[in-house]
Amino acid sequence: MNTLQEIAAVLKRLKRAVIFTHMRPDGDTLGCAAALHRALSFLGIESEMVNEGELPARFAFLPTMREFSRAPSPEAEAHADVYICVDASDDTRLGELCRVFRKGANKKITVNIDHHIANTRFCRYNFVRERSSNCENILALIDLLGVPLDRETAECLMAGIVTDSGGFTHGDVDGETFRAAGRLADAGADVSVISYEIYRKQTKARSELYAETVSSIRYLLENKLAIAVVTREMMERYALQTDATEGIVDFALNVDTVEVSICLLEMKRGCYKASLRSKGRADVNRIASVFGGGGHVLASGCMLFGELEEVCERLGDAVYRYTE
Repeated sequence: MNTLQEIAAVLKRLKRAVIFTHMRPDGDTLGCAAALHRALSFLGIESEMVNEGELPARFAFLPTMREFSRAPSPEAEAHADVYICVDASDDTRLGELCRVFRKGANKKITVNIDHHIANTRFCRYNFVRERSSNCENILALIDLLGVPLDRETAECLMAGIVTDSGGFTHGDVDGETFRAAGRLADAGADVSVISYEIYRKQTKARSELYAETVSSIRYLLENKLAIAVVTREMMERYALQTDATEGIVDFALNVDTVEVSICLLEMKRGCYKASLRSKGRADVNRIASVFGGGGHVLASGCMLFGELEEVCERLGDAVYRYTE
């Protein structure tokens, strides 16, 4: 694995970059990209930020969100020196952009900056350090690039830290997390505004979806496992996008007996996106890996296929096996 010092030295020599973010983007991947995009601009390095889909509306308040594109421009594909992936454990996490990334990877420098334990080190230059958010790694990189930490950059990084730390409540939050957040607050990032925009601000339709979902949570394994299910019918009935389900998985962890909380989002018939959270006795990265997914010990994700009852049974078996 490379050091951030090595990666900073590489980036300083380049003229044009494309920054890739993972599919179904969250605040961490978007904050990483936006902050790095701004940092590179201070060095006179042109960069483009790309994501395969629509960005969640709750992040629209952040600087530079309107600058994201669905794919690199033809000029960037032809002339970019480097492809940078942020907050992605492997290139398949880029979704449809995986093909674009792989096509250019043979001709360009590739850089991978991530914080997931399941990272596959898929680039030429790889820096992977487990932290509560990857924005903490990007902040360290920005320091090494020697560029200003202005308010706009700080806001993007704070959004990523707030998102991936669960508002500073997850078990992997440590002193470094708070020290990073303190620096960002000193630079002008308002954590109260950011927390409101990300967590508390919502439409009436989203509040109704939330209420319906949490009121029908299934409790299994003597109430140690909680599974919330959001169907396509519910999403269509409330006219919401998939990002409206963010945060639902965290609700059941407040139940005293629950060790693992899972939210199943029906993507299409027989296909479910699973978000997994743990209080600490279960390694949900290991549980997700049973189904081809991964992430962190306390927070991971995967895709499952089959009828709902079968999917819940398979998840229950995996949680039973990998919970102390």
